[in-house]
Amino acid sequence: MDLGISGRRAAVAAGSSGLGLGSAQALAAEGVHVAICGRNEDRLKAAAAVVGHNCIPIVADVSTPEGASGFVDAARSALGGVDILVPNAGGPPPGNFESTDMDAYPAALELNLLSIVAMCKAAVPAMREQHWGRIVAITSLSVRQPMANLILSNTARAGATAFLKTLALEVAEEGVTVNTVQPGVHRTPRLDALYSVDQLDSMRLGNADDFGAHVAFLCGEPAKFTTGLQLHVDGGAYTALL
Repeated sequence: MDLGISGRRAAVAAGSSGLGLGSAQALAAEGVHVAICGRNEDRLKAAAAVVGHNCIPIVADVSTPEGASGFVDAARSALGGVDILVPNAGGPPPGNFESTDMDAYPAALELNLLSIVAMCKAAVPAMREQHWGRIVAITSLSVRQPMANLILSNTARAGATAFLKTLALEVAEEGVTVNTVQPGVHRTPRLDALYSVDQLDSMRLGNADDFGAHVAFLCGEPAKFTTGLQLHVDGGAYTALL
């Protein structure tokens, strides 16, 4: 299927590995001009080579609002504009209520909530002005069913989902769609940091490239009437009816 987005310009945050990289590859395969960011320059350049299609690597840290908005500004300068934004970031440290101190919460909120707000603040005005834009945020299945020992991620990503749903309602009339894709367990460096080899061997794991195809579809013209969606891509892990 031709998604009708060849020639569009995309900023994919945390695109040097994992689900961000899979999303960048899927967009580039559709002819989208892509800029990705990461903190490690060597790994970032290697990822840009994998993405291909003249992918632009931008060294940036999206764990703070300043770094997040700075990435979008740099992508706009490099690409000549940003039509597609894929907000994404790594997760905060694991922990439960008892083990997680109060002073851990602000950093988690900056990483997985306020960074998304900042990226949207930087990208949405131009999208509204041109009456075309796509925001597809990578969040987590934990928004639907909180995951054990991930209280910081559960809390911050739920807030991000509420923000994005609200934004979707505000910009729908101007040709800008806002959706989230909620991964379950996919084989990524983040998963390797959270679980042992034995645990991973017992799990049904998704593929980052397949995940990226969902992101690309929501950026395409066939999805122009789809907004405010929270799509779980989890291999059936979410078992509720609603």
